[in-house]
Amino acid sequence: MSLQGPLLVVADVPAAELVQALSAAGAFPIVESTWADSPTAFASVKPAAVIVAAPGLPPSDSAARMLCLQIATANGPMVPVIGVTEPGHEPALPIALPADGIAPFDRLIARLQSALRVREQHAAVLRRADTATAEALTATDALDDATVLIVGRGLLSQEIASVLGRVKSVVALSVEGAAKQLNGRDIDGVIVGDGLSPLMIDAFLAALADDTRFRDLPVAVIGRVAHAIPATLPNVDPVEAEPHRIVARMRPMVRLHAFGARLARTLAALDSGGVIDPDTGLMTPDTFAQELSLAIAAAADRSQPLSLAHFTFDGLDARAAFDAARLVTRLMRTVDFASCDETGAILMAFTQTDLRSAHVVARRIAGALKSAMPGPAQAVAANVTLATWKAGDSVDTLMLRVLGPRMVAAE
Repeated sequence: MSLQGPLLVVADVPAAELVQALSAAGAFPIVESTWADSPTAFASVKPAAVIVAAPGLPPSDSAARMLCLQIATANGPMVPVIGVTEPGHEPALPIALPADGIAPFDRLIARLQSALRVREQHAAVLRRADTATAEALTATDALDDATVLIVGRGLLSQEIASVLGRVKSVVALSVEGAAKQLNGRDIDGVIVGDGLSPLMIDAFLAALADDTRFRDLPVAVIGRVAHAIPATLPNVDPVEAEPHRIVARMRPMVRLHAFGARLARTLAALDSGGVIDPDTGLMTPDTFAQELSLAIAAAADRSQPLSLAHFTFDGLDARAAFDAARLVTRLMRTVDFASCDETGAILMAFTQTDLRSAHVVARRIAGALKSAMPGPAQAVAANVTLATWKAGDSVDTLMLRVLGPRMVAAE
């Protein structure tokens, strides 16, 4: 990832070593500023990223508040902030991604490059999207979309889950369970180590390092690791085992990762020409109806089976409904297609599939969805209605049958 700036480095004492390391990594131009001059420098330089090189509290609260406001309201793509920290302390700016001051500069630079990848995504969306789509990206806090995976066996995991607040959390008791969660849902941050041995934590980090999907995933590690943290994981940090401190350190990184995921869904929707809903990752209802009409015509022409499933979930809020829809994108076969309506119900078409086979596939998907829902399993009722295409069926008649009273409770 290119470090072409400009980059704004904020510190009252010249950060010569950091600036030299950034220059050696290809950063240009680099503008240095004191805290008092930082708002003026930000306005004139319009940096691609800000690096707060001095750990500790800013000497000027008014300048820090103004700089935060400028960063939050800057025109164009988002401006990432990296804040150098002392062990056990938070960055000078609450919006900053923390970077340990005692770690090699290579770690800070890698974290900056990771953040700039999200900025590039944002820039791509702004170039291609209309005004309404661009504004919708930042209309709500990306933390509202975020999910944090807590991997551990001790009481600390429960405490962390309660401190996360509105950020959704899922818990895995083992690294094997964590792998299933990472492969089965969108995860925006991981807190690992409570009750796990250094070798287990090391194995988990090694598995993340081997999969490019998790290159930028924020990970907080509680306790010791058997070996050094892999260089290919720029957003992994050792943390102290204090829930409020862990969550405070992770929150900016989780927010950025969730925003990157939101951008990726929007880019996929733009690539599809409006076929894909950026919130769910599934087809829009209108596109689904058109695709179903074509599938019915193909089934009639080739005498092939076609089945339709209607998934409903009692007791889900809007956030959980979006999670379910996004999980469906991972579960369904490549020959199938689906859509989600405003109530959270999911319609899925199984092409080249008779009713018996569709029943098996639909139950498997419904069971996976139900098990992935938050809260006690009995609090969510997952149901499936099935119908199969018959000669002479149209989109309306097939939809009428699948939306009828026949329900099969998912096991």
